[in-house]
Amino acid sequence: MALLKDVAGILQRNRMLGVLDDARMQELVALGRVSRFSENQTVFSKGDPGDCLYAIMKGQIAVSTSSEDGKTMLLNILNPGDVLGEIALIDGKDRTAGATALRPAELFRIDRPEFISFLERHPSLCIRMMGVLCERLRWVSENIEDAVFHDVPRRLARRILLLGDTYGQKTPAGLRINQPVSQEALAAMLGVTREMVNKSLRALRNAGAITYNKGFIVVTNLYMLKDMAGESSDVP
Repeated sequence: MALLKDVAGILQRNRMLGVLDDARMQELVALGRVSRFSENQTVFSKGDPGDCLYAIMKGQIAVSTSSEDGKTMLLNILNPGDVLGEIALIDGKDRTAGATALRPAELFRIDRPEFISFLERHPSLCIRMMGVLCERLRWVSENIEDAVFHDVPRRLARRILLLGDTYGQKTPAGLRINQPVSQEALAAMLGVTREMVNKSLRALRNAGAITYNKGFIVVTNLYMLKDMAGESSDVP
């Protein structure tokens, strides 16, 4: 299990919490504890009380939401250094999405009263959280716009670009996304069928924008992929 003395180093990688200096980070770490989750175990469900914040120390967490008729949309896949549960934590209302461990995971947990008290003592973190939450709001707005106005190939191209920003590594073959993602997962991210994703992947591959093999995507022509996503690019 991850030791609390190791937690600070992992939290420093987070865009929101990484702004804390060493003394404040140690103060924050002392307020929490590490919890373990097995593969496919639910961390929390949509509608659960927003009573704590989690930071991933080890493993991988899927964040998803579902409709009343059972349809599920995968919102994000989170890795060590990422945090989850901050929206419900701040306003104290129920969880807006669910979280499940995709593999054995260790999460650092801070309960809401302790975290709110920490924010009151260190208001500079509130400003950083506002910035991160604004980024989330913009992302949600862009996804709604995608779903309403854009076709599946364009939405898929935009999603691949986002995955590339998060997990991409430059290789001789192109920008390799070092996070395997199945067609089912891509379909869940976009809220469409696997068949539609398969057809769109073939179109991107046949155009020479990407390769897709055993769940791994390599962006072979970033300029073309950005063009297919409707984004401007200065890539030569």
